[in-house]
Amino acid sequence: MLPDNPTRDQIEAVFANDRFATQAAGCRIVSGERGRAVCEMELADVHRNAMENVMGGAIFTLADFALAICCNIGEEPTVSVDSNISFFRTTKGTKLTATAVCDKPGRHLGFYTVAVTDDLGKNIARMTATCYR
Repeated sequence: MLPDNPTRDQIEAVFANDRFATQAAGCRIVSGERGRAVCEMELADVHRNAMENVMGGAIFTLADFALAICCNIGEEPTVSVDSNISFFRTTKGTKLTATAVCDKPGRHLGFYTVAVTDDLGKNIARMTATCYR
């Protein structure tokens, strides 16, 4: 379990084993503390679909990675049991940022929202999730 205010190195050490997010998708941890996490993804051709837009799965991966960090800092091991994502628009930017926040921590269930924005200041997607401890 990560402490309430871990260093980025401590967070990265725990989540280095999330190889799909960190290696395949290129997600990077910016910051994390109890109830909040920020992650980024530099966009590349591998993130694009046949229409040349950023694939929904890439956006979801970034949001889910930020969620995993947010709900596991200062808490018992926590996993997502339900999530919903709404895609607002495509991006013309070169980087996405996901900011996960805890809406309500509970003893067994936690409720979270993840906002995904681009480097042009546009809201790209929002994910809500219920997690189990």
